[in-house]
Amino acid sequence: MAVLTITKDNFDSEVMQSDKPVLLDFWATWCGPCRMVSPIVDEIAEERGDIKVGKINIDEQMDLAQQFGVMSIPTLIVMKDGQIANKSVGAVPKDSILALL
Repeated sequence: MAVLTITKDNFDSEVMQSDKPVLLDFWATWCGPCRMVSPIVDEIAEERGDIKVGKINIDEQMDLAQQFGVMSIPTLIVMKDGQIANKSVGAVPKDSILALL
């Protein structure tokens, strides 16, 4: 499944009302570690049809970043049934991201 670009406009429909777990990647263009994690997140999106994967650019979606208390990036958050199920901060390997799910 393709990676979704999550904004405050589609957050409710794509994340809160999702019947699948959602992996959210909070990132920014200027963040080096984010550029390391991004291809891994893309790979997971292609491999796993049982989850949704969304990316949130914190520079464009400051409200969502504040709502989730994102202080450092990359931050990965897994949402299940509208609730935070898991969270990871910093660049982590693929197996660590999969373990969040």
